[in-house]
Amino acid sequence: MRRGAPYRLILVVLVAATVVPVARGANYLRLGFDDDTLKWMMRPDGFVGVQRELGAPFTRITIPWRRGDVRPGSRVGTFLDRAARAGRLHQKVVLAVYSGADQAPTDARSRKQYCRFVRSLFTRAPDTAAVVIWNEANSPRYWPPRAGAPAYEALLARCYDELHAFRSNVNVVDSTASHYDPAGFIAELGQAYRASGRDRPILDTFGHNPYPEFAAEDPWATHTGSGTIGEGDYATLMAAITDAFGSTAQRIPSATWARLWYLEDGFQTAVPWPFGPLYSGHENDRTALPAVAPGSKSQATQLTAAITLAYCQPAVSAFFNFTLIDEHRLAGWQSGLMYTNGTRKPSFDAYKQVAAEVVNRAVDCSKVVGAAKAAASPGPHY
Repeated sequence: MRRGAPYRLILVVLVAATVVPVARGANYLRLGFDDDTLKWMMRPDGFVGVQRELGAPFTRITIPWRRGDVRPGSRVGTFLDRAARAGRLHQKVVLAVYSGADQAPTDARSRKQYCRFVRSLFTRAPDTAAVVIWNEANSPRYWPPRAGAPAYEALLARCYDELHAFRSNVNVVDSTASHYDPAGFIAELGQAYRASGRDRPILDTFGHNPYPEFAAEDPWATHTGSGTIGEGDYATLMAAITDAFGSTAQRIPSATWARLWYLEDGFQTAVPWPFGPLYSGHENDRTALPAVAPGSKSQATQLTAAITLAYCQPAVSAFFNFTLIDEHRLAGWQSGLMYTNGTRKPSFDAYKQVAAEVVNRAVDCSKVVGAAKAAASPGPHY
């Protein structure tokens, strides 16, 4: 789809909207964590209890799928039983079902298998809050570029129909990465949708992973012309979705239909003494932050800024932090609120405080937007 004058007009309007203080009205920001720890625990009660203490009632876990699977095996069944137990503890579990690009369901036969598999998950975990159809479909790590957006549109359409026929209130979510030109991918997704002639939606919630370029990058940083859409590029993301799906049966997120979820975000921390021996390898983010540092940038300040910014973006209704507990490999992610042995980081209490402000609708969006505008300047902030 050519991005001419209409696209630019939409973008200008949306940019203007992001700098106006917005009352969230009846909507609320769901808070949660992307963390598979729940899957590995025979009794996830304590893990769920920590999340409830933090004010984060959502957990997203990954469910592996391989071509040919039409129902869960014993291993995945165990994961689902533990997810179901968490659901009985009133934790809202989101399932993300995917694998690597080599297993992506890009043809009719594998799409049928995949969607049947996803439908079967609800039998073992009936209280599942939402299901994410694959992961970061614009990333070559998870989705083959040669298949592209048209094959992903076909997968979303098939699963949407199958899942809604099975359960009318299911929440089908897509997923895009902050890198690999998500705006271009969304445009191609819209082209494929329009070309199909479909008169039904293909998803219930738009999902995006607005990771920063590096841990110390401000959440409100913009990336014009870079092929990246972070949290600060909300206007660009909304313009891409509006341009792709405007005037179709696929509803567009808005202040009155807040169906844009930030499915993954996170700010890596440096590992202090004496926790170093618990980790292995070498850190891959040179700007990894202290968990808390009074008077300077830290994981605590970054998370507070990111969550309050998401709260003040009208169409956004969920923010998931990746992860709750650090990975022990330094090449992985140390963006949890707990070190790899379960010890709480100083940022734990900061998250708890901002979560309480979100729940109590105590976030002043005029201050959030004003601070972002005042701090924004070319280049990275340290």
